[in-house]
Amino acid sequence: MLKYVVPSLLFLVWSAAFAQSPAPNLEPVKQMPAQKLAAENEAVNDGGLTYLREQLQRAQIAGVVAERQAQLKRDTEKLLALTAELKEHVDKAGSNVLSLDVIKKADEIQKLAKSVEEKMKNPY
Repeated sequence: MLKYVVPSLLFLVWSAAFAQSPAPNLEPVKQMPAQKLAAENEAVNDGGLTYLREQLQRAQIAGVVAERQAQLKRDTEKLLALTAELKEHVDKAGSNVLSLDVIKKADEIQKLAKSVEEKMKNPY
């Protein structure tokens, strides 16, 4: 019987001591709700995608601007060549004669000049 009493007594002493000792201050682990965690992950992922979209958009805009500049340069060079040709034709024809070719060149110069002006006014 002693073999049953001693362990029971030890158990009672141990449980009494444990009950009287202050419980350790353990704060429960705060868990994020699954929705909030998913939203944060999406925001992080979306932020990376937004950055990539912005970079792509900037590259596309830079390409459009570069193409526009190249087109303006070609048009102005063509305009310069046409005006030089018109001057030659007018000088050859004399003061009282205007040929049909001169009138066509002048009309072409006017259309090209208007086109260049419109391209310069509009950014894209």
